[in-house]
Order: sequence, then C-alpha cells, then structure tokens
Amino acid sequence: MTATAWKEQGSFITIFNRKIFVIDTEEKDKPVLVILHGYPTSSYDYYKVLNRLAEKYRVIIHDHLGYGFSDKPTNYSYSLIEQADVALELWKHLNISTFTLLAHDYGTSVATEIIARHNKKQIDVTIEELILCNGSMHIELSRLRLIQKLLKNKLTGKHVAKLSNEFIFSKNIRNVYFDKSKVTSEELKEMWLQLIYNDGKAVIHKLSNYINERYFFWHRWIGALKETSIKTKIVWPKNDPVAVYAIAELLEKEIQHNKLFTLENSGHFPMLETPEEWVELILK
Repeated sequence: MTATAWKEQGSFITIFNRKIFVIDTEEKDKPVLVILHGYPTSSYDYYKVLNRLAEKYRVIIHDHLGYGFSDKPTNYSYSLIEQADVALELWKHLNISTFTLLAHDYGTSVATEIIARHNKKQIDVTIEELILCNGSMHIELSRLRLIQKLLKNKLTGKHVAKLSNEFIFSKNIRNVYFDKSKVTSEELKEMWLQLIYNDGKAVIHKLSNYINERYFFWHRWIGALKETSIKTKIVWPKNDPVAVYAIAELLEKEIQHNKLFTLENSGHFPMLETPEEWVELILK
C-alpha cells in the first residue's frame, strides 16, 4: 500500500491547535483498540494488519505529533509526556473512555506514562487490557543503533538529521528485520516519504530525545508497570536486535497480571515482517 492510499483512509483532527492524522475504523458496536506506534515511522506500520484487527475491534490509530502525516512543529518539546497528553485528548475528543491499549517501540513509553497517570487516578479512562510489543522501556538493556545515539546527542543530532537520506534510513530499517527480504524497497520508500512529509527532517533529532527521557523517567515508568493491576499481554519477537528479548523476560517478572507470547523468526517490526503470526497473538 502506498502512503497516499493510507492517508486516504484517515482524517485530521485538531488537538491542542495541532493537526493529528487519525485512522478510525468506526465500528461503534465493537470494543475499542487504540494503538501507539513506534519510532521513527508512523501508523503506516499497521497497514498489513488493520483489517484483521478490525474484525474484532474498532481500531483507532494516530500519527504522534512529529510523525507521519501529523504536524511537525519546530518549536515543540516532543516529550513523551506531551505525546501522552495528545493521545488522551484525542481519545477524549472521539468519546473513547474504555479501550484496549496496544503500544509498540516508542509508543510503549507513551503508554507507560498513561499507565502512571491511571495508577494515580489522574485520568478517567478504563483500560481493559494493555498489550506491549518490542519497546525498550528497560533502556539499560536496549541495543541502540549508532544512528539513534548520534541523533539523540545534543551536539551531533541536528547535523546528522540534516545529512540523513533515504538510503541511510532504508539501511537502518532493513537492519532491524530478522529476514531482510521481508521488507521491499517500495515499502521503505513509502516510510521515508512519511518521515520527510511536512519538513520532517527538521525535527527528527528532537524526536530522538525520547531515549534520554527513558533514562530520566525510568523509576516513574517502570514503577508504573510494576504497580498496575491491568491485565497485560507481552508480545515479543525472539530476534529483535534493538528491544532484545531479555526486556520481555524482565517485564514478565515485573508486571503482576501478564502473559508473554513469543514470536519466532521476527525482528523489530513484527506487524510488517510476520503480520499473520503477530496479529494471531494480538487477537488471541
């Protein structure tokens, strides 16, 4: 599917004076699944699995601010705290207060901020189930790529962002697949077009600061997972080279009510690399 075709399935909703791209399957009689996507991609990560998910759920997925087709202001913090604010306000705008929360990669830290607020009864939502997939919440165990380290650095980030191009981007995405033949050049091009949409290269180094926040808010966010009583499903590929499987094993020990589901022969983007197997575990 092209990025243009994906965009045509969604719409724009203004949240805090910023345009957020949203896909909402709108089946009002089904339970709601909200999705928080990963870095540095977009909601497009779910184009292969949306129809299957929609068989069971009303699916709502948006591009975080700074990602995909959403606004990419240069005068913005891009804090995970503010991404949580945007997500919660968007769901409120859509009159969604009861849902299953699915988060992947970057999205898992937005989710843990939401869980921290939920634990303290600061937000009036009912989270029926939490599904965590390939997120380096235990940042101390993560194997960051060189490009991530350079982008998050205050001295090098801006310059590396300017020098980034489709070839470098495609190489880095391909390298986090287990079977590199499972991603096509066409698919990578569509991802790149969404990254540079709305002058996205100007903010990519700012987005990368989320890695520093994972260290700074470690006790808040890992503490929230330890404290929550929400039923949790951990869906994790065995061969993720970034959010390594050891993170999933540690989360299994820390979260009270959880079950770990393992995907064999899949890397960091299982919804793209092994979509059938991944979606079966999500819907299980």
